[in-house]
Amino acid sequence: MCGIAGLFSFDSRALNGLIRNMIETVRHRGPDDEGFAIFSARDLTPRVSGGPDTPAAVYAARVAYAPPRDTGPMPCGIAALGHRRLSIVDLGPTGHQPMCTSDRRFWIVYNGEIYNYLELRAELELLGHSFSSQSDTEVILAAYREWGERCLVRFNGMFAFLLLDRAQQKILAARDRFGVKPLYYWISPDGLLAFASEIKQFTNLPGWRARINGQRAYEFLNWSLLDHTGETLFAGVRQLRGGEYIHCSLENLMAGPPINRWYRLEPCSLQKDMKASADEFCGLFTDAVRLRLRADVSVGSCLSGGLDSSSIVCVANHVLRLRGMASQQNTFSACAKVKKYDEREYIDIVVGHTGANPHYVYPDVKELFDSVDAITWHQDEPFASTSIYAQWQVFRLAASNSVRVMLDGQGADEQLAGYHNFFAPHFGNLLRNCQWARLWQEMQEAKDLHHYSMLWGWKQTLDHVLPELLRQPLRRLIGKPSKATPWLDMEKLTARPCDPFLESGAAKSRSVQALSRAQLTATSLPMLLHWEDRNSMAHSVEARVPFLDYRLVEFILGLPDDYKIASGVTKRVLREAMRGILPEGIRTRADKMGFVTPEELWMREQEPELFRNALRDAVELSGGIVREGVLLGLDEMIAGARPFSFLPWRLINFGTWIRVHGVQV
Repeated sequence: MCGIAGLFSFDSRALNGLIRNMIETVRHRGPDDEGFAIFSARDLTPRVSGGPDTPAAVYAARVAYAPPRDTGPMPCGIAALGHRRLSIVDLGPTGHQPMCTSDRRFWIVYNGEIYNYLELRAELELLGHSFSSQSDTEVILAAYREWGERCLVRFNGMFAFLLLDRAQQKILAARDRFGVKPLYYWISPDGLLAFASEIKQFTNLPGWRARINGQRAYEFLNWSLLDHTGETLFAGVRQLRGGEYIHCSLENLMAGPPINRWYRLEPCSLQKDMKASADEFCGLFTDAVRLRLRADVSVGSCLSGGLDSSSIVCVANHVLRLRGMASQQNTFSACAKVKKYDEREYIDIVVGHTGANPHYVYPDVKELFDSVDAITWHQDEPFASTSIYAQWQVFRLAASNSVRVMLDGQGADEQLAGYHNFFAPHFGNLLRNCQWARLWQEMQEAKDLHHYSMLWGWKQTLDHVLPELLRQPLRRLIGKPSKATPWLDMEKLTARPCDPFLESGAAKSRSVQALSRAQLTATSLPMLLHWEDRNSMAHSVEARVPFLDYRLVEFILGLPDDYKIASGVTKRVLREAMRGILPEGIRTRADKMGFVTPEELWMREQEPELFRNALRDAVELSGGIVREGVLLGLDEMIAGARPFSFLPWRLINFGTWIRVHGVQV
């Protein structure tokens, strides 16, 4: 787990200082080591060097990519690679990057983990490859030499990397299937093409100006949506999305990166009953957890007390017990002093069941406002609710206890219909198929289990089946976001009103599977993975997500919809698979929280002035984009005259983002 950077130019120039500054900006992603390679214009001859954080043993390592102790002045070049290392696998000097093959033809900087690297290494050795390290990085190089770009489909992991082939003068830039690890790119006004793990790395380059992307800002402020396209909130900064890659000559790269897709999410087609499906789910999930426990450092788990994180902790406990290592299991949880928002009673059930070593943190509203600048700097883009602060606290707690790897439950809700908005396509599908009796029964069961009214059920259904001319006014009437934004100056924002959920296929999905696909690829998961990556890496912690093992995702996506949601019950196949593994009080939980904060209580009762002052600042910082009427809306929300929503926080953090990153509006 690391931070990477790459620079490419038509003209030979002094890239050494630029790449070093880019890498220093993300020292938090890799405090254990650093390395650089500059490639000459004529034949891409590499010159490698270390830096202040490069361990002495790296210089003495007997590998082709070890830097000399005294490099002297670095030459100009047309390409540069930089790397910061967080040592997780192969902790010694042979894990150093940039790494190359023994003949120095193929070079790579890489961020992530290939969990099946041991199996791939054994396969490659049978094909004649030899290895100088115990790292998964070297496995990527050998796999590319053997299979070319087709190596990507063999990787079970999370990754973003830049791989340079000197002989063919080609580049492969790739991101994992679901975009767990980030990879951004930006072209400077004078034609310098830069790749980076985090957007802030571009601020060190000549010609950088932080300018707002008005359309994406509108979609964040109004719809609470980020990372649903290849664009970012910074104009001109783009990202490879999950499953995308660039594979081309350096000449074509500089003409404009040709982006292609190497992975498309397709469901497995299976015909099994619930019991057989649950058994297969359990086997796949257990193997996903087992692979993600591979590390040469301590591994812990985020634990909210909900179904997803508890399943990971209990399955990990089973794997660790078989290894005689259960006593080393650590969990980290965010709790609240207000019972309505606190899940400690459920956390303690799991801790008691597994015997794990628990660690707790209690997020505080004043500390939130003290920390918000730092969190916003690390996040690169604004975040939608204060739950991101709770997650920040959890990873900080893990780091303070010397835990370097954490397992987390991202991706489960999107696959298993865990969010209650999955009731909408479920109900809508029954309505379209004229299954009136079952629709009524399903609404009644959702009411009994989750205390939703029948009116709520009909609102969800109509939101999914009505034509747009009727749907948008209905959304305004019932207090949901709609295209209309009287509190935003759309002309100043230079944005067009739209519904990105409709454009992505999330709104009006005709099935639970269709909504899952949209959430996994656009509207939910990419955003959550962004926040998780920045929160964990800010504290030099690697976050791993077992539910996003592609074998498991494809299996779950292919299951019938009613294996996931029916009779008011969500995540049905997971609940069945965890029978006898999870404590019953957790397995049958119907409520849903997950590292929430008491934001409503903070805003309305504890510190309303903090929110008022911060929103005033945000309105001013927006330069007229956000209209002053939102201040009255916040007052009404604080007084209880308007329902609570996360909109005030989005506006507040939007202002913080403008200030912290110096964004021109």
